[in-house]
Amino acid sequence: MDEAEKITIIEGPPPTFEAVTDSWPLGVVEGPDPAVVAVCRMRTLDGAALVERCARAWRDGLPIHLEFRDLAGLTQQAQIIAARSMHIEEGDVLVLWVRATAAALGVELSFDVDDDDDPDIDGFDPTA
Repeated sequence: MDEAEKITIIEGPPPTFEAVTDSWPLGVVEGPDPAVVAVCRMRTLDGAALVERCARAWRDGLPIHLEFRDLAGLTQQAQIIAARSMHIEEGDVLVLWVRATAAALGVELSFDVDDDDDPDIDGFDPTA
């Protein structure tokens, strides 16, 4: 993976990821592997240049990843699916939406599957 395909956090604490519940990012990460979308915000020197780096990779049909060290000091990566730069009084803020596994973000995915052969709540029995 060359420099154009990742954004690396070189100093500071690991990013804080917040799970996203909006519907638009979930459609972007549909696939056979369960994944969650999370957002992180970080201060940067040139947020617009980092957003442009993401856009360039996507135009070329390439994924781009956020590379960071976790609390244990291990290198981790998460695929960036959207990026935005904002300017606040203290400087630029880069907002990244990433696709990650639930384990990487410390959350558990569960699916409510009703395997009971009982009729539905409204009394309708599809087997009758």
